[in-house]
Amino acid sequence: MKLLFVASLTLLTLSYLDQVDSSAYDKIVYHSRIRAKKQGPNMCALQQVMGTKKKYFSTCRNWYKGTICGKKAVVLYECCPGYMELEGMRGCPAASPIDNVYGTLGLLKADITKRYSDISKIKEEIDGSGTYTMFAPTDDAWDQLDGVCTALEGNVNNELYNALHYHMVNKRLLTKDLKNDLKLESMHNNQGLHINHYSNGIVTVNCARIIHANQVATNGVVHLIDRVISAVGSTIKEVINSNEELGSLSVCIILYSLSLNTFLKYHLLNSMQCSEAIMSGSVYETLEGSNIEIGCDGDSLTVNGIKMVLKKDIVTSNGVIHLIDQVLMPDSAKQVTELVGGSQSTFGDMVSELGLSAAMGAGTQYTLLAPLNGVFTEEVMSMDQRLLKIILENHILKLKVTLSELYNGQLLETLGGNFLRVFIYRTAVCIENACMVRGSKEGSNGALHLLTSLIKMPKTTMYELLEADGRFTVFLSLMESAGLTELLKQEGAYTVFAPTDDAFDGLTEEDMTLLTNDVNALRTILLYHFSKGVFLNGGLEGGVTNMIKTIQGNNLQVLSVNNSIQVNSVNVPSTDLMASNGVVHVVKTLLYPGDLPVGREELLLLLRRLIKYIQIKVQRIQRTQLKERVNSQKSQATKSPVKVIETDPSLIKVTRVIERQPTVTKVTIEGEPKFTKVTRVIERFSKRH
Repeated sequence: MKLLFVASLTLLTLSYLDQVDSSAYDKIVYHSRIRAKKQGPNMCALQQVMGTKKKYFSTCRNWYKGTICGKKAVVLYECCPGYMELEGMRGCPAASPIDNVYGTLGLLKADITKRYSDISKIKEEIDGSGTYTMFAPTDDAWDQLDGVCTALEGNVNNELYNALHYHMVNKRLLTKDLKNDLKLESMHNNQGLHINHYSNGIVTVNCARIIHANQVATNGVVHLIDRVISAVGSTIKEVINSNEELGSLSVCIILYSLSLNTFLKYHLLNSMQCSEAIMSGSVYETLEGSNIEIGCDGDSLTVNGIKMVLKKDIVTSNGVIHLIDQVLMPDSAKQVTELVGGSQSTFGDMVSELGLSAAMGAGTQYTLLAPLNGVFTEEVMSMDQRLLKIILENHILKLKVTLSELYNGQLLETLGGNFLRVFIYRTAVCIENACMVRGSKEGSNGALHLLTSLIKMPKTTMYELLEADGRFTVFLSLMESAGLTELLKQEGAYTVFAPTDDAFDGLTEEDMTLLTNDVNALRTILLYHFSKGVFLNGGLEGGVTNMIKTIQGNNLQVLSVNNSIQVNSVNVPSTDLMASNGVVHVVKTLLYPGDLPVGREELLLLLRRLIKYIQIKVQRIQRTQLKERVNSQKSQATKSPVKVIETDPSLIKVTRVIERQPTVTKVTIEGEPKFTKVTRVIERFSKRH
């Protein structure tokens, strides 16, 4: 036996207490009533899979998709359980008549079950006193048994009687009582029935789905089920040992011990998943610790998107077995190169073709940073092979780094000897300019992370990048005048929204002089374009306003939508120009904090010409108030000369000279977010200045 499993394998699901609201079924039915309210009273909306008789009170997810197990579903309107139509009236205005369990079988058109109750003498029980719950198979369910029904009818006092008793419990149980993982004793030798109540509203008994529940009778309740159930007494291990198709698995259990072998644990789920409860793909954790996706495609079950289930719902006393025809290999048992999936196949092929796979020696751990296939455009693929190899070397790390081990500011050494920076955001993780998407995996000798773009190694500082670009001459000139050029050159991690020369169209030499002469005001404006930290487009949370604090102190409001961004409602035509000390985003207008007023009239007029997207606030000083305050201080004047003290040049300065006792008084004009200092200098001169 070359392979452990050649012909078949089992996907085993152990029963485990899965806390689910016991009324999930009732909630689904309630929503079905709401969807059908326009059809009349007590009507329910169901979905029926096209080409089949299968009908569901479906979840919102299936309802709005219009599909069940990937197949188109049509909408049906029927009376909700417990109600019936009246001729000439809309909907289902009448409550169904209440009868004993036997009579209720006829009401539900479970004619074969009712007939079998007659001939097996079960009728004597369910037609009399007592309290019962009967899981009654539909007529279609009995028809699926083919020749089995003939054998049952040939031994009505024994086989048929026992079969019906196995569908009965001697107490009344509504769906709210049928809790998940509930074990019931049937009326056939107290043999067990296994109840599962799933969050999608599906309720099963030994994996048979309840399709019409809670039909209350005078002596119990009837639930219609979609298949005939048979008694089970064997455990999963006992079924494996006795099933010839599972011989390889049985040998493996003996040799390696089922509860200890990682490989086998990958085939075990810690919950019981019956096929009828699976209406769409869902992810489940295996006992090995990894996740697998169990889904459906029509009547077929799928595992990780592949149809591989040969036989489903082999019910045992401690779970259920689904027989599959392929070996499931956990990621933890794979080499890192084997983790590369279909969406990254181009990267995998290029790594192999360029000889990089051979560079990853045995016994050494690596991390692959795999760009998605769409990244490899015709332009990329037409590159010189030597250059492409250098680029891809920077997508292979020299150590194994899982997603949980990444942190902001971390440096990761690549196969090419370079170091990549890690940036962590609220909803994203990026490495240099490339951000990750879901799908990270961990193998036996490494890890795999998926990227949205090729990693571009920065070679210049922000200053060198802007200077070489040629579109930022005015911005660089203003940075020099403000003494801030070093900010663009020094080591660190910064984000700058750099205005192009277009932002300064119409600026005269006189305007430049006005800006550069008031250094403090200029620095305030320019530092509003800078933030500490590298904020990439892909790192911004989409659809919401991201508040980014600037070095100036006020916030930038950055919105990311459909892979483009706006800052303070201004479009950003070019993003993520990476530098060794930060990232540059390009804007075509000067930015200014909307809540910061301007005090100087000439500066205000200039900024209003340059900045159109906001109405800049103005802060003025009332001259009458100033005069009153100055006059009140005259009596305190002295002859001693005092030098003029200049205040914040970005706001209004008022200097008054009055002969008398010198005193300096600060008059604060209230206003947000800054204050204006007014200094009066009183001095005795031979003549008035």
